[in-house]
Amino acid sequence: MRPITGAALAAALTAALLPGLAATAHTATTPMATTHRVLFDASKAETAGNADWIISTSQPDPLKQNPSPTSDKDWTGAISSWGVALQKTGQYTLDTLPAGSTITYGTSNALDLKNFDEFVLPEPNIRLSSAEKTALLTFVQNGGGLFLVSDHTGSDRNNDGWDSPKIINDIMTSNGVDNSDPFGFSVDLKNITSDHPVAISDSTNPVLGGSFGTVKHSLIANGTTFTLKPADNPDVKGLLYLSTSSPGTTNAFFVTSTFGKGRVAIWGDSSTIDDGTGESGKTLYNGWTDPTADNAALGLNATAWLAQASSTGGGGGGNCTTPGQLLANPGFESGTTSWSGNAGIGSVEAPHTGSADALFDGTGTTTTNTESQTVTIPAGCSASLSFWLHVDTAETTTTSKYDTFTVAVGSSTVASFSNLDAASGYQQHSVDLSAYAGQSVTVKFTGSEDYTKQTSFALDDTALTAS
Repeated sequence: MRPITGAALAAALTAALLPGLAATAHTATTPMATTHRVLFDASKAETAGNADWIISTSQPDPLKQNPSPTSDKDWTGAISSWGVALQKTGQYTLDTLPAGSTITYGTSNALDLKNFDEFVLPEPNIRLSSAEKTALLTFVQNGGGLFLVSDHTGSDRNNDGWDSPKIINDIMTSNGVDNSDPFGFSVDLKNITSDHPVAISDSTNPVLGGSFGTVKHSLIANGTTFTLKPADNPDVKGLLYLSTSSPGTTNAFFVTSTFGKGRVAIWGDSSTIDDGTGESGKTLYNGWTDPTADNAALGLNATAWLAQASSTGGGGGGNCTTPGQLLANPGFESGTTSWSGNAGIGSVEAPHTGSADALFDGTGTTTTNTESQTVTIPAGCSASLSFWLHVDTAETTTTSKYDTFTVAVGSSTVASFSNLDAASGYQQHSVDLSAYAGQSVTVKFTGSEDYTKQTSFALDDTALTAS
């Protein structure tokens, strides 16, 4: 959003709240045949100053203002175009968390995040409480979609000392769930006055080429960028970059990632979601349908992807057009081909089948071995990871886990074993990964051994099967 000055910085929170909030949430009263539930936040000063980042002044249920909107003016708010476009598909129920509300997860509140597939946080200007940050991270970890919109540094619209870059960075470093950059990116403290960020070349990406259109450019009218940190989360991906930059870990303008079973997207400027309409007296601009950018397509495709609802299949279980084994060299018969790591590949330990396996640890000294492979799980598919594991140990304890073997998908551990799981021969294990359909994920096996008494973990015949 463009710079804000003078009185435009004054807090002007909307007062058009419906009575009986908890009892009138749209998701609780208006079921639809096909429903993807999206909650837009208005509790963090999204209408302060010139901002007006609401889909409607009728809250929580925008249908109370107009049950059959056909244009952005049927609902009052500068992101009404976003809401109306989703409403017109007949595949979404939309609600707003009004000013004065609290973000929660796992309560009886009708506007609790557990009742939704996606939460949109459009340029927050009030710092989230510790409990709210924990609720937000838990929501994503359990499969929710989180859509963050940042703005430039210095965009503190309500003069409380917190602008959206600072607030979003705080969410990722002080949340009580994972304080080590769980999404794999940080917001740059920048104010970029003007640019038309360019999309990467990836015709298969559902955010850049979804059912709402193809994305080539976005725009910046005083916004910021993001720094990617794949070492913190290998699933982080920049989709658009400044026009003067090449794709990499800096100058990303639109970023996607995952956390646990959920998905995350972040956009670097609120000018992109502004449709130029809203409450009287506010200075607004139409970036949503700006002819030099593809902001509407980008915002709507991302909404669909985050809600596990994209036209290419979303969260799995739909029409799987490319079923089959996704891992290359699954039995390590071709040595280290397609795998990255430092486990012992060969036949040091008797393989489950064939002539090779991967041996982790077994030295009786402090050792860590890993092997990983990145694959794309096709959208619309169910997916299952299976593998054969033989655990052998010299440990005699029956209660303490001294040596461990973990299986991670992205930043989430999906299975774990230890010296306590020692058994004669190989045992097969499997994990449902259907929640990751439509995503590129890194599957990583890690064996960690302490300083004495060996435990070896022999891995063979892995499979990540889409169906």
